[in-house]
Amino acid sequence: MLSQALPGVCYTSIASHRLQTMNRPSALHRLIELIRNEWHQLTAITPSNRRWQMPFAAALASGLPLMVGAYFGHLDYGLISSLGGLVFLYQPHTPLSHRMTWLMVCGFGMSACYTLRAIAHFLPLTKAGMLGFIAVLVTMVCRFYRIGPPGSLFFVMAAAIAAYTPGTVDDIPLRVGLLTMGALLASLIAFFYSLYILRLQAPDAVAPLPPASFDFVVFDSIVIGAFVGLSLAVAQALQLDRPYWVPISCLAVIQGVSVRAVWNRQIHRVLGTAVGMLLAWGIIALPLSPWGIAVMVIVLAFIIETTVVRHYGFAVIFITPLTILLAEAPTLGHLPAAELLQSRFIDTVLGCLMGLIGGICLHNARFRDTLGRQLRKLTPSRLQP
Repeated sequence: MLSQALPGVCYTSIASHRLQTMNRPSALHRLIELIRNEWHQLTAITPSNRRWQMPFAAALASGLPLMVGAYFGHLDYGLISSLGGLVFLYQPHTPLSHRMTWLMVCGFGMSACYTLRAIAHFLPLTKAGMLGFIAVLVTMVCRFYRIGPPGSLFFVMAAAIAAYTPGTVDDIPLRVGLLTMGALLASLIAFFYSLYILRLQAPDAVAPLPPASFDFVVFDSIVIGAFVGLSLAVAQALQLDRPYWVPISCLAVIQGVSVRAVWNRQIHRVLGTAVGMLLAWGIIALPLSPWGIAVMVIVLAFIIETTVVRHYGFAVIFITPLTILLAEAPTLGHLPAAELLQSRFIDTVLGCLMGLIGGICLHNARFRDTLGRQLRKLTPSRLQP
């Protein structure tokens, strides 16, 4: 009856519905657009004005300790000092006095993290909890003082490696001293680098710190530290050979500024690691002497610091063999290459998965609101930023 009374209206509605259906993209078209967008995110290159002198100086900060260790026949000592050399990467673009003070404070922080985890090496039940606590504390400090990338990553990496370095109590002072010496060498290299680079470009003014919010400094740090500790606990439960790479990969992924950034980072890290395994296989197959390992580390570090600001996934291709050399250099040739690479890839995938889950929770409004209220109740008001 209605169709007979209002035929024009019904026909117009039907035609409009058909037109909307025809204009609606098909499932295949949406899939193609999704793949195209993901490919664009994967291959996008970020422009950078980083000069070549910075990657070269950073490579020396990590490689010179290995050369000293090779000269004295103690490559294992050089590997510990090379961790301290990573402090160079925290150098800000500020006047000389400020950047040198900043680097020395970062060197002390890295030595403190390494010391705490080296002591906890003899308390196996505290490994996951202690690493999570260190991640929370360091992330809070980095966020309060607005320390840019790599943020808390290398502090936690030094702590994680210390927890799984075999040795006795008597070895702790020696190792802490070696790492501190590496940080001092990095500060010395940064001093001469700064004298040169400040002649080419003016430094940035030391800006006052912006107000610190509870969510950014406290809430985010607690969630990040919890997932870092949880990732290590999962790796231990699965009885992985080198569980310390799992929380490192987790932390590298979870620090993205959005879920999209977290997703991009975990894709870049997994794919970059997969390709980097082939490069690592070729490097391991070479008859590398201690001097050859030192030179290879310098070359890889230079490539990484040149490309990481432009494309993270491409840099990960070279990060993979570099981390294997730094962690396994004393035992290269004694372990099957296939087993070593397979273990490294599994650690990376598991860590990226934990980081992705943590990143989704971190950027979920309902999760933040529910947990944030509870954390505010537990935190004294005078201690809240």
